Amino acid sequence: MKHALITGITGQDGAYLAKYLLNKGYRVFGTYRRLSTPNFWRLQYLGIFDEVELFPCDLMDSFSIIEALRLSRPDEVYNLAAQSFVGASFEQAIASGEITGLGVARLLEAIRLVTPEARFYQASTSEMFGDNRYDAQDENTPLEPSSPYAAAKLYAHHMLKIYRKGYGLYACNGILFNHESPLRGLEFVTRKITNAVAKIKLGLESHIELGNIDARRDWGYAPEYVEAMWLMLQQDTPDDYVVATNETHSVREFLQAAFSSAGLNWEDHVRISEKFLRPVEVRSLHGNYEKSARVLGWQPKVLFSDLVELMVREDLERWAQWNRGVHFPWDAWNYPNEKKILSRKVKFE
Repeated sequence: MKHALITGITGQDGAYLAKYLLNKGYRVFGTYRRLSTPNFWRLQYLGIFDEVELFPCDLMDSFSIIEALRLSRPDEVYNLAAQSFVGASFEQAIASGEITGLGVARLLEAIRLVTPEARFYQASTSEMFGDNRYDAQDENTPLEPSSPYAAAKLYAHHMLKIYRKGYGLYACNGILFNHESPLRGLEFVTRKITNAVAKIKLGLESHIELGNIDARRDWGYAPEYVEAMWLMLQQDTPDDYVVATNETHSVREFLQAAFSSAGLNWEDHVRISEKFLRPVEVRSLHGNYEKSARVLGWQPKVLFSDLVELMVREDLERWAQWNRGVHFPWDAWNYPNEKKILSRKVKFE
């Protein structure tokens, strides 16, 4: 039985990847950060919490990384841990560098010393392309980061290349474009929108505040993207791959599709607020996954309109379940604005 270690297993990708690997017969280990309030809702939501083995670990602490490697003895390591919200990286630039950038250097060094035979996947990001001037981005497009998050990811991206070349580690960078799902955090614009649509439809709120709705992104479906991660580590030779849909849509288009799927007009419920604008904006990201299709045999199946619809449907069902008094794993309790709503005694007709 193969062993896999997933850092950041409590996140969207980590939870979906854990389920994917369990279905393939892996023994799955995962690391999580110790917090005052545990954040295992995604693993519980997918019904796999009792099937994974969890260790507390911090990418700022080399000794906890080494201990996780020793305990799990992994054949494959998937590094999905990061400070992953771009907006927050401007507020916590140094912490983003420590965790998202230097944390990967600590992890690579620990693998080199403890489990050099393990295959390693690093979650790189399309944000590394920044506010670029190219119509589409692939593995050869210049990297021009436009945020502290992207700069930290770029450092990690190049450190992996150095360890692969210098020490012979089997290590791959997955340059994933935006990928969403009902397990996306509420701080991300896609889930922020679908969650707001559900609340507005059910009469809990009247509007949503957003920043730049003209930004364009290549949005895919997260459960499909974790399959690409696994495929990268099954090849004879380690390499770097772009994972995307080859389609680009604006936040405005996402709004239109999300509100329309609930029978609403988005213009009646959206307010633009400067507080959500970033110091540096990335206008457009458009991936080219040709290499992943050719080498890995991977391609996306769930595209934009279906993705938006399934996310709205899931958030509507969650709020409807809450109204019926059903208890289930959910992230709304972790956000102050949502908690205000959840704490009210609301009855729908």
